[in-house]
Amino acid sequence: MAGSQIERAFSLLESLTSDPRGLPMQTLAEQLDIPKSATHRMLGELMRLGYVRQNPENSRYHLSTKLVAMGFRYLASSGADIVQPILDQLARETGELVRLGVIDGERQTWIAKSQGARSGLRYDPDMGRDAPLFYTASGHAWLASMSDAQALVLVEKQGIANREDFGPNAPASNAELLERLRIAREHGYAWVVESSAVGTSALAAVVRHPLAGHVVGVLSVAGPTARMPEERMHQLAPLLLGAATELSGASPASELFSG
Repeated sequence: MAGSQIERAFSLLESLTSDPRGLPMQTLAEQLDIPKSATHRMLGELMRLGYVRQNPENSRYHLSTKLVAMGFRYLASSGADIVQPILDQLARETGELVRLGVIDGERQTWIAKSQGARSGLRYDPDMGRDAPLFYTASGHAWLASMSDAQALVLVEKQGIANREDFGPNAPASNAELLERLRIAREHGYAWVVESSAVGTSALAAVVRHPLAGHVVGVLSVAGPTARMPEERMHQLAPLLLGAATELSGASPASELFSG
């Protein structure tokens, strides 16, 4: 791959986030498209700095907890304390998983959550990944805030996963996606049933800057379809919209929305 040494180093760190079991140096070199010798040098330097460790049993490389700790320190001092109580309250009221995604350029990244389900089925995906735009409620809520043309450009840039990677009720075409966005605009929120995965449902609404009005984030509620059929999602919508309004008011005080 082309790019500076620091770009390669960050690409290597991003690659290591893809597999908690760690990755062998050969795989990392292939993913980065650089010689094994250069990969070995970067890994050695990152290990020296404490960001990467090597499993002595299988020689795979892993991220250390240093980056995680840095992230938590940043969140603790950047307004997460303002945001989290709002997420926790919505999770208690709905009894489901609440997630907040922030907008950074052309990306929506899930960065905070609160789990309201205390027993039984729990839907609890990993944080820190970008929300798929084509088939998730979070993606639809954001896309519905822009023109159809802008929405399709973003979807094309992100790409669409293989059909087997999402649910049976995902949009089958761009035309079907645009129809769902039209309905989301009418209601003020988006919802999906078994679109992102079999057996899961979600609804989502955007968070806007209280003065400028642009979208700074997306708030969602997700859970098993057995507990969240379409009728219940519409019943939960006022709670979601109320929390999104509260987050909008809090957003200027939180660095989480500075992107």
